[in-house]
Formats: sequence, structure tokens, C-alpha cells
Amino acid sequence: MERFKVKDETLAEKGRLQIEWASQHMPVLNRIRRRFIEEKPLRDIVIGACLHVTKETAVLVKVLMDGGAKVALCGSNPLSTQDDVAAALADEGVNVYAWRGQSTEEYYWCIGRVIDYNPMVTLDDGADLVSTLHGRRTEALSNVKGGTEETTTGVMRLRSMEKAGELKYPIIAVNDAYTKYLFDNRYGTGQSTIDGILRATNILIAGKNFVVCGYGWCGRGTAMRARGMGANVIVTEVNPLRALEAVMDGFTVKPMDEASEVGDIFVTTTGNLNVIRREHMEKMKDGAILANSGHFNVEINLKDLEELSASRRTIRSNLEEFKLKNGRKLYLLAEGRLVNLAAAEGHPSEVMDMSFSNQALSVEYIVKSEKLHPKVYNVPREIDEEVARLKLEAMNVTIDRLTEEQKKYLASWEMGTT
Repeated sequence: MERFKVKDETLAEKGRLQIEWASQHMPVLNRIRRRFIEEKPLRDIVIGACLHVTKETAVLVKVLMDGGAKVALCGSNPLSTQDDVAAALADEGVNVYAWRGQSTEEYYWCIGRVIDYNPMVTLDDGADLVSTLHGRRTEALSNVKGGTEETTTGVMRLRSMEKAGELKYPIIAVNDAYTKYLFDNRYGTGQSTIDGILRATNILIAGKNFVVCGYGWCGRGTAMRARGMGANVIVTEVNPLRALEAVMDGFTVKPMDEASEVGDIFVTTTGNLNVIRREHMEKMKDGAILANSGHFNVEINLKDLEELSASRRTIRSNLEEFKLKNGRKLYLLAEGRLVNLAAAEGHPSEVMDMSFSNQALSVEYIVKSEKLHPKVYNVPREIDEEVARLKLEAMNVTIDRLTEEQKKYLASWEMGTT
């Protein structure tokens, strides 16, 4: 079996510089690295990872290896791999199978190569590795002790598997840690989505009608950053609580049927399929821009877009023009895939520092645990709080501590109004 497969091995030195730059902005993970080097808590553990192959992911992989693990890595999206980073990892002994621009067949071939290493722990970003293990590669399941999941979409899939009684090993939902979704999903997605849109189009966002589909944490962050750029933000939702929150946050809330008529830029952040479809595209303005920040390329119905079009052409990298049969033009970014990773570089390193610190500590927790059942677990509170504490420490921020009197008061029920 090939030890690795990447697009261009000569990019390794460029990739090393990118990884070095990311590492300088990931102080929490580096603190964990120092302990891992000394303690080797992952000695002889084989880790199979299906993650976006970015410079930040490379820092995580190297920390796991410093902890004693052997890592096999593939990309979790056909367009998100940074080829220079993949080359650098291959040059440093990682069994990496990833390159930008994979076909669907190549994408699952790479997942298969990772499974060939018989991982004991899995790291997933979207649950494609887990679903492949449970579907086409069940012979490798018996070797897996546990895994982690990085995304909202992946956690939803895994909880569905658990509910159906199909999940065969325990998964820690890293996505649901406070130090992940409150920062990664909100600040990371918000900034990187705008970054991806700007790199693909170089348009002015100020004054545009910017439609955010979904007001979860990713949608909240995207709406917040779009407003900060001067856009008129419209939110679409199916959840009345989130819709109410968007209204209270000062955004206009409309159903997609109405938003589709006035929007200039549309971004999907729901984790669901066919959020933007034929009946919406038929109402859109000439020149409307469609982008997706959900994990899979199913939120914008690409089949409907193709069927409505008389012609299509690529205008610039990650920007495709669809000329509809009625003469209007719609523009699709990054093939409908994750615009923040396909058209930009993903979340800033400072944000991924916390997410990947949760990953590293959750892997250690799985390795040391003996009584985890095949279900989806939350990240242990002590890990979440440790990541927050280390991040504050790295930022030179100190906080108060409870006095003994305050601890006693909070633990009692006797004392009321005096």
C-alpha cells in the first residue's frame, strides 16, 4: 500500500512554513504538546482521521504524534485540502491521503486507505469515516475503541445512528463543547465565510441584502460579521426559537420565498439539504450570489440550478456563472461546497486552537477510559474548562476565584433573604 498520496511532494517546504505560522497562533495546543511529549499518553495508538487537511489540522496531527500515536489522515472535503500542507505532512512521516479537487470516487478511496491502518481511535469531520466503517468496512470496527466528531452535521448523523441502534462504538461530540461551538462555529465560521466570499468575488458587501439561511451558531456568526461589513442581513429559519432570537438580535427574519426575491448574497448554514431550490432560484435577482457554509454540498440544490440554466461558465477561481433560460444570471461559489475552506483557508488558527485542543484531550480521554458504551457523549466538562483556562492563560487574562464562603453558599439551600 502507498504510504501516502498527495498532489505535489515538492510543496513540502512551503507547507512547513504554513504549519509553523499556524502553530505560533495555537498556544493552547502547544501547551498540550509539551505534556504529551513528556507523558506519551497515546503510545502505540493508531488514529484514523478524516479532517480538513489545513495547516491547523497539521498542528493537531503533530501533537498527537508527539503523544506517541501513529496517524493516518484523509481529507473530509474534496476541495478543502491545502496541498502544500499535505505534502509537508507526508514528508514528515504521516500516512496522508489528500489532495484538492478529488472526485467522489477518489474521496472515498482515501477514506478506505485510512481504514486500512485499522485505527483504534477515529477523528471525523462530517462522519463520513464513521459511516464508511459502519457500512462498507465493518471488518475494521472491532479494532476501534472510540472516536470524536468535529461538526454539527456529523453529530446529527451520529445521533441518528445511535437512535437507530446502529452506532457500534462511542463518539465524543467535540462540536458540542462550549470552547468549540461558541468560538469555532460563531467567530470562526463568521470570519472565514466572509473571507471565502470576498476571495471568490471581491465584491462590496456594504449595502447588499445578505441572506443567512439558518440561525444556529454558524448562522449567528455569519450574520454578525455580514452586518459588521455593512450588509442588510436577512435571516431565514424553521425553528421558532432561533427565529425569535434573530429578531431580538436586530435582524430581519423572512421565509425563503420572500428572501429569495430581494437577496443579493445567500449563504446556507443549516446542515440540511435543499435549503435553496428551484422555486427560490426562479425568484432571485439577476446577479445573485449563492454560497454554502454547511458541511456537505447539499444545501443548495445543484441539480435544480443546472436544470434551470441554459449555459454555465467559470468566471474566476471558485466563481461559476449560471445563465438561466429566462436570461438572468446566478453565481455559485466553490461548487456549493464549504465556501470558507474551498475558497479561503478555513477558520483562523486562534479559533482552531481551542477546537483541536478539545480533540487532543478527548482522544486521550478515550484511550484512558474503560467503560464507554456505543453512544454519543459530550466532551467532559473538565476538558472544556481546561481548554478555556489555558486559552485565558495564553491571552494573559486572569479571572476571579470563589471564596470558601461563596462555595459554601452555592452548595447550600438554607440561606435566603437576610
